[in-house]
Amino acid sequence: MLDGNAAAGVLREVFAADMTMAFTSCAGCGTTYQLGELRLFASAMGMILRCPSCDMAMLRVGNIPNGYWLDLRGVQVIKVARA
Repeated sequence: MLDGNAAAGVLREVFAADMTMAFTSCAGCGTTYQLGELRLFASAMGMILRCPSCDMAMLRVGNIPNGYWLDLRGVQVIKVARA
């Protein structure tokens, strides 16, 4: 199993900052992690980043022909540091 760092390429295209260093809180258990610490489940259709504590799907990215579909329902907040 890979960790959230393996999602860096796609996340870099979606977000300008290095999102693996951003802090996020799980909507399920409230635990805070850096995105790079989340567990990654990926396929050609997209990817799911899950909370290491409670296994909640925090961030889903779907590949579509002209971009990406994002579902952040499992995230309470994302804190991104300024460059």
